[in-house]
Amino acid sequence: MAARNKVLRRGENESDHGVVQSSAKLTDRHLEVLEAAGALFAERGFAATSIRDIGEKVGLLGGSLYHYIKSKEALFVKVHDMALQMGEDRIRAAIEGVEDPWRRLEVACVTMLDIQLDPNSLTLPLMNDFQSVPPPVREKLILKRDAFEALFTDLVNALPLDPVLDRSVYRLLLLTLLNKVAGWYRAGRLSPEDIARQIVAIFHHPAK
Repeated sequence: MAARNKVLRRGENESDHGVVQSSAKLTDRHLEVLEAAGALFAERGFAATSIRDIGEKVGLLGGSLYHYIKSKEALFVKVHDMALQMGEDRIRAAIEGVEDPWRRLEVACVTMLDIQLDPNSLTLPLMNDFQSVPPPVREKLILKRDAFEALFTDLVNALPLDPVLDRSVYRLLLLTLLNKVAGWYRAGRLSPEDIARQIVAIFHHPAK
């Protein structure tokens, strides 16, 4: 099997090229297990996906599968964390070299919605399954989410905002809105990029 640079694809035409970058420490077989788990978690959710389901999808059962994973919980955390890392990497790559702080925020939001609204992406389904995982697993997911949101903390802190606005509230409202678009978006009059630009325009409150 040829070495792959990215894993966790839901389909061959995924526009974000998967949501997880491979690691030199992972074998192709291990990456295959991660891809299968990510697809099943996204399709069925954490609770409805069993270790047996994952094993059957990759042709591994019993002890052979546990050579690659410790538990379903640990596997979900790994897939979730790697998905968010890929999203963060895409956003950082998109804003690299963009100096104007408002433009940087706009590019970040456009990229985030491109990920969120891609029907083949695993990022949104995995994030939306947050409440169904056991509390100890949820605590681990929060750590990675906080690290991801730190990117937007930096972007918001760099804005020349009207001082009447609280930057923490501003960031939370912005992220909440971006994360909710998938619930109502339908392809048609406005593209994901158009919507992202509209959101940033609404949030554009520079210091006077």
